[in-house]
Amino acid sequence: MSLAEGQVVEGTVVDILDYGAFVELEDGKRGLVHISEVANSFVKDIKTVLSKEQKVKVKILKIENNGKYNLSIKQADENYKLKKTQNIQNKNSKPNLVSKPQNFEDVLSKFLKDSEDRQSGMKDYFESKNRRSCRK
Repeated sequence: MSLAEGQVVEGTVVDILDYGAFVELEDGKRGLVHISEVANSFVKDIKTVLSKEQKVKVKILKIENNGKYNLSIKQADENYKLKKTQNIQNKNSKPNLVSKPQNFEDVLSKFLKDSEDRQSGMKDYFESKNRRSCRK
């Protein structure tokens, strides 16, 4: 069976290093799954996700001229494109900062209360700083 870029095949993890895992494919060829292509979330230690002799489904990302295979486990997941699209939509959506319309008096009273709290905090800060400098 000939392998092509974009194809999803099954393989076996044969070696695990800090930066990725080597997977042996059906035809005896080996490829590298970089640690960033192991899971949809951040992976600090690849050994917590993969183990030797584990069967995995991989997508062939690229076949180099020298015969090296770049592979991905997370892109072999059928839901990967859906998850990626949802993440992009979530990043592009603007958060709803105002839950309900407020009248001017409510906004003003909240502002004044926050302002007084900040001024009080600054006053306490400078008083304690002056006390410390007088002790020296």
